[in-house]
Amino acid sequence: MAEGSITIVGLGPGDGQLLTRQAWEVLAAAEVVYLRTARHPAGADLPPAVRQVSFDHVYETADDFAAVYAHIVSEIIRLGRAPAGVVYAVPGHPHIGEATVVGIVAAANAAGLPVTIVPGISFVEPVLSAIGVDGLNGLQLFDAIDVASYNYPPLSPDAPVLLGQVYSRLMASELKLALMAIYPDEHEVFLVHSAGAAAQAVEKVPLYAIDRSPQIDHLSSLYVPAVPVPASLPALAEAVAVLRGPNGCPWDQEQTSQSLRSGFLEEASEVLDAIDAADAEALCEELGDLLLHIVMQTQIAGEEEAFKLTDVVAGIYAKLKRRHPHVWGDWEVADSAEVVTNWARLKAAERAANQPSSLLDNIPQALPALAQAQKIQARVRKVGFDWPDVAGVVAKLHEEIAEISGAETPAGQQQELGDALFALVNWARWLDIDAETALREANRRFTRRFRYLEQLATGRGQSLAELGLDDLEALWQEAKTALHDAPPGSSWEEA
Repeated sequence: MAEGSITIVGLGPGDGQLLTRQAWEVLAAAEVVYLRTARHPAGADLPPAVRQVSFDHVYETADDFAAVYAHIVSEIIRLGRAPAGVVYAVPGHPHIGEATVVGIVAAANAAGLPVTIVPGISFVEPVLSAIGVDGLNGLQLFDAIDVASYNYPPLSPDAPVLLGQVYSRLMASELKLALMAIYPDEHEVFLVHSAGAAAQAVEKVPLYAIDRSPQIDHLSSLYVPAVPVPASLPALAEAVAVLRGPNGCPWDQEQTSQSLRSGFLEEASEVLDAIDAADAEALCEELGDLLLHIVMQTQIAGEEEAFKLTDVVAGIYAKLKRRHPHVWGDWEVADSAEVVTNWARLKAAERAANQPSSLLDNIPQALPALAQAQKIQARVRKVGFDWPDVAGVVAKLHEEIAEISGAETPAGQQQELGDALFALVNWARWLDIDAETALREANRRFTRRFRYLEQLATGRGQSLAELGLDDLEALWQEAKTALHDAPPGSSWEEA
C-alpha cells in the first residue's frame, strides 16, 4: 500500500468464506479497516488483529443517503492523505451498487491520490446461483433505489432484471409500484435474501406481494424474469425489420411511406372510434395497430438512411422537456391555461428560429377539414385577425347561409357552403368546443338512434322504405326517448 493512498476492498456477499485471497491478504496487513457498514456477515470473519471502524453511526444521523455518502467520501479522502493511507471495505464488489466508491474514486483522482481496487464477489453471482439462471441471458442490473424513483422505469420486460438493495418493506412497496407500470401485477418474481450466506432464502411470489415478505432486510435482492411474450418497443422494431428483410413478407417488403399513408389514417380513425366508444380493449388493440404503422414508417426511413426509430424517440423526448420548463426547468405556472400559453410561446420561438414564411405554415394538409379550420383560425387570431365578439361570428354565419341560397351554380353553392362551415367552426371555437369532436359525436348519436329506429321497425314488421314521413318521425322520437338523449322538442331533422 503506497504512502498517501486509498485501497478499497470488496468483502463479498456473505461471510468470510467468500472473501478472495487477495482481499484477505490486504485486510490482514492493515492495522485498521474502515467499513461502510458493519451490518454484513463478513465483518465477523475479518482477520482478528485488524481494528474495525464502521460508518454505521452516520446512517443514524444523516437526513438521506446522499448525505451519508458525501460524509463517507470526505472522510476517506481525508484519511487517504495520511502517509499510511487508508483501507476502506465495502460489501460485495466495490463497483456493484457502491455509490461511495464512485465518489471516492472521482475525488481521489481530483486530489492526485492513488486508488487500488481489490475486487470481491458481488451479490450478483450468488443470487443467480440461488435461482439457477445464467447471467449472460440479457440480464439487466439495477439499483432498486433508483428504479423505485421512476414513474416508468427504463427496463425492458423482454429480458430479466436483477435489483439490488431492496433493503426494507417500504422500499419493496415503492419498488413494486414502479415495476407494475411495466409488468402484470401477477408476474412471478424471486426475492433472494442473504445470497451466498448460510441463511440464504429464496421466495417466489407475485410482484404485487413483494412488500409482504417478513424476510426483507439489507441483504435482500429481487430477480424479475422476462415476460412470456415480447412486449418492448425494440422487440416490435425487430419484428418489423424481419418482415422487411430478405426472408420476410413480400407484402411488407413492397410497402413505401406513401403506400402506407391511407392505412395510417384508417388506423388513426379506428383509435378515435375506440376512444369514443370508451372501449379499453379495442383501444389497446387499435393503438397497437397504429404503433405498428409508426414503427414501419421509421423502418422504411432507416432503410433509406433518413432517420432511425431512436431519432424519433429522442426528438419527441427533447421536445417534451423543452416545452415543459415548468416541470424540467425553473418556470412556474399557476394553472393549465398558463401551460397552454407558455406552450404557444415556445412553439412560436421555435418557428421563429426556423424562419417560417407564413403564420399558416406547418398546418398538416391531411388533417380532417374541421380540425384544419380550427388550427387556421387559432393561428390568425394570435395577430388579432378575428371578430371582436361572438355576435360578429354569429352574424357572419347567417350571412354565409343566406349566400348559399343565393348561389346560382353548383360551384358557387359549394364555395358558399364551405364559407358557412368555416364560420360555424369559428363559432365553435368561441364557445370553446372542438368542432371535430362535436361532429363525430353527432354522427355517433345519429347512428345509434337510427339503428334503434331500424330495430323498432323490424320488430313491428314495418319496412322503412314504405313508411311515410310522419311514421318515420314517430319512430325517431321513440328511439330518442328510449336512448335518453333527446333534447326537448327536437325532431329527426334537427338531430
